[in-house]
Amino acid sequence: MHWLFGDQLGPHFLRPSADGELTRDTPLLMIEARSVFRRRRFHRAKAHLILSAMRHRAAELGDRLTYVRANTYQEGLARAARGRSLNVHHPTSHAALALVSRLPQVTVGPARGFLVPMQDFTAWVDGHGGKRLLQEDFYRWVRRGHDLLMDGDQPAGGQWNFDHDNRRPPPRGAGTLPVDRPYRPREDEIDEEVRHDLDRWERDGDVSFVGRDGPRQFPATRKEARTALRRFLTHRLPTFGPFEDAMLAADQVMSHSLLSSSLNLGLLDPAECVEGAEAEWRAGRAPLNSVEGYVRQVSGWREYVWQLYWYFGRDYRQHNALRHTAPLPDWWNDLDADSVDARCLRTVLAQVRDMGWTHHIPRLMVLGSYALQRGWDPAAVTDWFHRCFVDGYDWVMLPNVVGMSQYADGGRMTTKPYTSGGAYINKMSDLCGPCVYRPGDRTGARACPYTAGYWTFIDRHRPRLERNHRTAQAVRGLDRLADIDEVRRQEQARGDAPP
Repeated sequence: MHWLFGDQLGPHFLRPSADGELTRDTPLLMIEARSVFRRRRFHRAKAHLILSAMRHRAAELGDRLTYVRANTYQEGLARAARGRSLNVHHPTSHAALALVSRLPQVTVGPARGFLVPMQDFTAWVDGHGGKRLLQEDFYRWVRRGHDLLMDGDQPAGGQWNFDHDNRRPPPRGAGTLPVDRPYRPREDEIDEEVRHDLDRWERDGDVSFVGRDGPRQFPATRKEARTALRRFLTHRLPTFGPFEDAMLAADQVMSHSLLSSSLNLGLLDPAECVEGAEAEWRAGRAPLNSVEGYVRQVSGWREYVWQLYWYFGRDYRQHNALRHTAPLPDWWNDLDADSVDARCLRTVLAQVRDMGWTHHIPRLMVLGSYALQRGWDPAAVTDWFHRCFVDGYDWVMLPNVVGMSQYADGGRMTTKPYTSGGAYINKMSDLCGPCVYRPGDRTGARACPYTAGYWTFIDRHRPRLERNHRTAQAVRGLDRLADIDEVRRQEQARGDAPP
């Protein structure tokens, strides 16, 4: 039998293998283990999406698949496999790999669903002596190796990176971007069954969720995911690039693809996404800066994060270079956006509560930045992102949060902490205008919690930051603040109360 995990749902996971272990006739097994939802307090919409996707795939595969609903994976294996040998593609988490590795009847094959084989990445790292792991270098290597946006041996358009063109603030006075809406799926009887089961499990006290589970907003089938990809490529990709770092209070999705959950469930192959984007540029239907920005996210950042998750190893989650240990407050864990006055944080936290998703800049510069400034435990922050986002998996969030968002690895993945005062949020969004706080105020009744939090963060970690050439200027700015003592007292008094 071949064992499929719940994030291995696309046709590329069933292509026959060269060793003959997986053929077109190999019997398949999928296990729905309720223990996954007991261990963590997941977002309700995420639990719904995962179960809906797994059950839809089971219906598609019919009699070829044995679908088992069990309390644990081991219970499901005992019931379905009955000692038979099993093959499985390399799982996507350390915990899942440990599980399958200790089962004597399971053979683990190479990972699928990514552009770069693990052994190729290791060879690339070894070629740099294990010291140079810059994402930009990796991205260019992937572009060359997969002939993505290349004209011969040169990058299309004569440059690798169009970030300069892709950092525009939102159009002045616009509440939303003038772009077609993203694809939205329609629920069916499988979704109705999933919602009924989740209701029952909650009623019985078996599991507990956070967030809201409205109509499903993300694809749960290959057909839905392909439709969503086509709609993005033909209607939304052209305007993606310029405003990919911008935020609008009334436009949560802007021109973003909303395809991350489909990629991470295995419904889409990253190759078809980036090749489709390149085809739009080659046909003259999308500008190069937008296409390059999307290709960078999928073939650059997503692949980089996946590889670093395995390269850094299991102990990476224990890194805490800044020695942040404060627990996450209840209002944050409960996604209690209504208790927050700061408009940017209230808006983004409500987006997570209602949808289980927000794009990368709110994640990094609103949510992650606030957690970093407050000194929250990076392991707890990682777990929160994993649980509360529909596209959150351990391999996704561990490098993104420990390495980038919380700088807990001390610079192994990024060269500086990603945090800022309210000025950045004010520049890149329309969130600050009606807010009760002012982005330029450090103290007083209207002191922006991000501005005050930024300076207390710089102050707290001064010895480390003044030695980093990318943050030394911020430390010099700290020396010019006559009111830093007042800022310290104010932020200490604020504590973990909702800002």
